[in-house]
Amino acid sequence: MILDQETIELSRRIWAYHQLHHNLHPADAILVLGSHDTRVAERGAELWLQGYAPWLVFSGGFGRLTEGNFAEAEAEIFAKIAQDRGVPLTQILIENQSSNTGENITYSYQLLQERNVPLQSLILVQKPYMERRTYATFLKQWPGPEVEIMVTSPQLSLVNYCNEEIPMEQVIHIMLGDLQRIKLYPALGFQAYQEIPADVWDAFEQLKQKGFTDHLLPEEG
Repeated sequence: MILDQETIELSRRIWAYHQLHHNLHPADAILVLGSHDTRVAERGAELWLQGYAPWLVFSGGFGRLTEGNFAEAEAEIFAKIAQDRGVPLTQILIENQSSNTGENITYSYQLLQERNVPLQSLILVQKPYMERRTYATFLKQWPGPEVEIMVTSPQLSLVNYCNEEIPMEQVIHIMLGDLQRIKLYPALGFQAYQEIPADVWDAFEQLKQKGFTDHLLPEEG
């Protein structure tokens, strides 16, 4: 599908909102959340190799976009990518049962507790358009003592991020679904509140009218 320039510009507005641009510093562990995008694993390995943390944790079983498409759990595939890039298996922890962000957080916490990894700070690695939602979910659902959270993702623009395997049309559908959940989920207790600027929500409404609704929750009434 060839997208018009207006659609791309509206999408860039939402893409920019989803990213937090946290300044990273060394932490106790790097937690990489599984998905269909293996570049997230590459980003996690990159940070470990740069010395940002002693532990590299991969979390993910099978989710909506990997069930039936991945032969192994997301965390298992991601861990192999990290090993191929030089991260020793002794510093990798694997959580391969979770199927959503809340479970990523809960199960990873349990794993870190079992391994007696002390935690005061944590770097989360996600897809670029899921940084903010991951941050908001973590703030609400982390079951342990408060820790400092930094969130990062593959360092790519919207246009450079999209490719044949992950086309821009699919990304736009997903971004709108995530933005809608950022708006609705705090009231349900799933996420911490995040302010949504008016121009970002306006972009959401315009793209919704253009038909990017595949990942939206059904409207009540």
